[in-house]
Amino acid sequence: MNLQLLETPVYGGTPRDWLITLGLSVAIALVMYLAKPILARRLVAQAQRSRTQLDDAMVAALQATRLWLVSIFALSLGSHYLTLPDRHNDLLKAATAVAFFLQLGFWAGAALNFWLGRSRARAMASNASAATSLSAIGFIAQLVLWTVILLLVLDNLGINITALVAGLGIGGVAVALAVQNILGDLFASLSIVVDKPFVIGDFIIVDNYMGTVENVGLKTTRIRSLDGEQIVFSNSDLLKTRLRNYKRMVERRVLFSFGVAYETPPDLLEQIPATIRKIVEAQSRVRFERAHFQKFGEYSLVFETVYWVTDPDYNLFMDIQQAVNLAIMRALKSERIVFGMPRQSLQLEGPLRLDAGEPEAARSAGNGAKAGAH
Repeated sequence: MNLQLLETPVYGGTPRDWLITLGLSVAIALVMYLAKPILARRLVAQAQRSRTQLDDAMVAALQATRLWLVSIFALSLGSHYLTLPDRHNDLLKAATAVAFFLQLGFWAGAALNFWLGRSRARAMASNASAATSLSAIGFIAQLVLWTVILLLVLDNLGINITALVAGLGIGGVAVALAVQNILGDLFASLSIVVDKPFVIGDFIIVDNYMGTVENVGLKTTRIRSLDGEQIVFSNSDLLKTRLRNYKRMVERRVLFSFGVAYETPPDLLEQIPATIRKIVEAQSRVRFERAHFQKFGEYSLVFETVYWVTDPDYNLFMDIQQAVNLAIMRALKSERIVFGMPRQSLQLEGPLRLDAGEPEAARSAGNGAKAGAH
């Protein structure tokens, strides 16, 4: 009786056929579930011994395997023991095709992300502009990949993709008008990649903000400031403003001035530019340009000096400037030349009023006296 029950026709097969189908599907899915971590460990071990990147890319692709898509494959294989109606059989074939293309997209996307990540890390060490370009290339590649996958899926579902592509051209205009701000940032991102006003790792100043470029995204650029916080700029706004890129600096021009007292004799004033020249040229990685008695200041005689540091490093510039300042102070002190300081003087004219109790000598000394306050 039980054997007859197993042979009773039930929607495309017998209960025996259905049990075989379900058992085979579960077995295939279970094998894939158990085999995935084992195969991943073997590939990782192989990748560590190999010098090529193919093994690493295979590991990344394997990690992107979706078991729910594998289950659809397993169900499709198991269904060969059944004789389903054409409508349901076509539906299962379409689901299998969709699962196949989706899984193919996940594998290709993971391998692409691995390649882009590895290339970006390698480029950061040698060519930061290439690392910036890879961000945009990655987005475009992923967009093209999933567009192709979507068209293949729709084609297998029986949708006329020729008419769909034509409709997308018209709809794309409407969408572009609706999201023109986002598209503006997107094209600004591409402009940054192509024109390269800055790349990842550059130190830039935008208005009153300064920091190191960390990431150039599709809509925004992220900068790490000197205080540690992250500053986010819209790409389109970033290209509209004036930007200073200090990473592109080859040499640093230094201009500084100081003043000496008006009481300094002209002969000593004449020697000061030559003294400054000697001090500056004594520093390493420096090119002297000029030193002059520039002008008569409000409180002092002003000297101006210009020199170049042949290395753009800011800390090196500050070390050199500190050494120059100290040497100038010592040189002027040895010649007894005093730095000019702000001062005010008060001049009184005419007889001073003295109290009646003061002696006559004090009144005589006070007549016509002049007092100065410094």
